[in-house]
Amino acid sequence: MHKPLSLLLTVLALAVAPLTAADPVYEMRTYFAAEGKLDALQARFRDHTVKLFEKHGITNVGYWLPVENADLRLIYLLSYPSREAREASWQAFLADPDWVAAKAASEKNGKLVAKVEALFLTPTDYSPQPVLEAKSPARQFELRIYTTNEGKLADLDARFRNHTVKLFEKHGMTNVIYLHPMPDQPGAGTTLVYWLAHRDDAARQASFKAFGADPAWQTVRTASEAAGPILIKGGVKSVPMTPTDFSPMK
Repeated sequence: MHKPLSLLLTVLALAVAPLTAADPVYEMRTYFAAEGKLDALQARFRDHTVKLFEKHGITNVGYWLPVENADLRLIYLLSYPSREAREASWQAFLADPDWVAAKAASEKNGKLVAKVEALFLTPTDYSPQPVLEAKSPARQFELRIYTTNEGKLADLDARFRNHTVKLFEKHGMTNVIYLHPMPDQPGAGTTLVYWLAHRDDAARQASFKAFGADPAWQTVRTASEAAGPILIKGGVKSVPMTPTDFSPMK
């Protein structure tokens, strides 16, 4: 083929090809503080870590403490353009002399973190874009994790996409973000992880009571489970949380 014509066809093909932005990658990290170290851990994030994350291209989405927190958890959500970008950012962060110094100074009387859990996630097609805003007074947030029976995640997604998210809004709940574990992560193919926001705990309880009693929800739930239950027994985990003072999302 004549080179100018070949080049023209290539340009035209690129022009009509769909342009899709890659979904961001989210990382939910749970830190279990060492006994008596939760305040010191928060201080390190407040004074050093969140700024160093930003310096190295990591987006701080939100930081929360569970309302019931006997195991001293700090739960937070970060985002990146890709898994590759995540690895590059963390390598640079961990090698940063400011981080090395801050970590050493904060742990001169012992380590602050006893255990770390991390989960990589991508947004569902019905997830809103999370809004990094601080409401006053700060809202209560709720982390909810649903585990489905095998082959039922698509049915759960369809129920959320077509009904649940709208019914949540109807009953005063704010849909923050909906995520699935990436294919190489625990729970991939059977798990939905999402955040809601509520005015306070009383509002959360009232909203869910009204939602559960809504005839529209009862009809949808019955229809969606005509072929069998979507969730495993005990497949709903709810963690009410309060945002830390250094969380971008409050």
